[in-house]
Amino acid sequence: MSDFFEKVTSGQDIFKNLASKIPGFGGYVERQNRRAADKLLRETAARRFEELYARASALQADLASNGMISVVDDMEKAAIKIRTFIDKVGMAAYGTSGLFDAVKINEKELEQLYQFDSGFFAIGDQIASALDNVEASLGDEDALPAAIRNVTSLAREAVKLFERRAEVFTGSQ
Repeated sequence: MSDFFEKVTSGQDIFKNLASKIPGFGGYVERQNRRAADKLLRETAARRFEELYARASALQADLASNGMISVVDDMEKAAIKIRTFIDKVGMAAYGTSGLFDAVKINEKELEQLYQFDSGFFAIGDQIASALDNVEASLGDEDALPAAIRNVTSLAREAVKLFERRAEVFTGSQ
């Protein structure tokens, strides 16, 4: 995974570079860059999860066409959890705080948020592996339900992980 923060800062125009040298304004530019990097990271994670969702939906169709109706609903639960994660990531707060908010979001908190959001890729890899396992289990009616439950469980964990995102700001991780 490329470093999105480096990508954002290297693409700055000359005015932003100049403005970052002004005392007091440099922190503002730094925070804006970190917010943009985190947004880029989340958009990339959402696209990866869109691919996982497409795979889960395709597997669901395969199950239905192969007459494995008893597990189609279970696969649907997994797909819905993946979609829930995508929707939450897409609508996530942008890492801003108002002037009078109780929790101030500065460079340190934005860096922690960025690191937290980077974890979305790891759980995405686990879900991809679990979907591989479902595909491998298509011919085995005994192993298939457990493989589908694993995908559902991992997708549920992804949603829980996202819901703990606000803890980055409160320090209760």
